Amino acid sequence: MKIENSFLTICLASIMVISGCGNVNTADQLEAEQETRIENPRTEAANTESGTKTILFFGNSLTAGYGLEPEQAFPALIQQRIDSMNLSYKVINAGVSGETTSGGKSRIDWLLKQPVDVFVLELGANDGLRGVSTEESYNNLKAIIGKVRAKYPDVKVVLAGMQIPPSMGQQYAQDFREIYTRIAEEENVALIPFLLEGVAGNSELNQGDGIHPTEEGQKILAENVWDTLEPIVQEEEVQEEEV
Repeated sequence: MKIENSFLTICLASIMVISGCGNVNTADQLEAEQETRIENPRTEAANTESGTKTILFFGNSLTAGYGLEPEQAFPALIQQRIDSMNLSYKVINAGVSGETTSGGKSRIDWLLKQPVDVFVLELGANDGLRGVSTEESYNNLKAIIGKVRAKYPDVKVVLAGMQIPPSMGQQYAQDFREIYTRIAEEENVALIPFLLEGVAGNSELNQGDGIHPTEEGQKILAENVWDTLEPIVQEEEVQEEEV
């Protein structure tokens, strides 16, 4: 996808904005939920018995829905879609603004205290804006997937592809884009080709910083994700009914 020059300038100017912002509500809610599970294991047992599965969205400010209400972020919109179809899935938004692949590799262990049936990995954009080595980002993403699979061998993994402006050089931008296709092929995971397809570079679909999607932009992200995620959850649902 060709990104407008104005968007490239804003991306570079906003690196510190991305790295400095947090989503306290999302983090607090997730921590409280974890503590409830530890204190009351019956809650987890009830979920297992009811057949409800978990989709964990693990990412940065794009997943967290920076600048918006939690219910406007694309993971919440995916939950709405799932509920409308009466599918037995619970979505957890584990997005943290400013997260890098290195930070994600360190944080993932804590999140794996809870069962995960579908794991949606959305990280790398902050690496790209910082000019982190593409091999380092590649290795970190592979390590995260490895940790999730080691804990839950039957987990279904979805990788959200990302692209960056050519400000760091055409070769770097190309190598960065190929991180995701390489991992998808090597790890045999489902790939969302470009999470921001139809949103990146469109001022009407991004907030004032030019990077974070508006409410309408998040709806497009949800559609991009659902295109890849729907066959997975539908297949899982069919398998569950057959068992």
